[in-house]
Amino acid sequence: MPKDIAREREDEWFVRHERELLEKIRRERQKRLQEQLQRETQEELERLRQLHWMKCPKCGHDMEAVTLEGIEVDRCTSCEGIYFDRGELETLLLQKQKRRGFFRRLMGLES
Repeated sequence: MPKDIAREREDEWFVRHERELLEKIRRERQKRLQEQLQRETQEELERLRQLHWMKCPKCGHDMEAVTLEGIEVDRCTSCEGIYFDRGELETLLLQKQKRRGFFRRLMGLES
């Protein structure tokens, strides 16, 4: 094989190999950046959750869990606002409706 052809193939190999290495390094860097962003996002979400946990959406004061009609709800210690988590209001209304139905049947107002 002539020297020029051998050198040309060798140069092609180095160019191809360098391109592959650069692409691998770029993918690894991109992966690290995504993981870092994900960690920072999770940390920020956790920080915000801790900052706002059990704080009144109306006045910003602390809230406490209280039991109302057998259901634990959140009540503001300052403005006395009551806040329901998902499903709590429906449960409370259903209990009231059952109770009202019982008393209406007891009084003969419903059959």
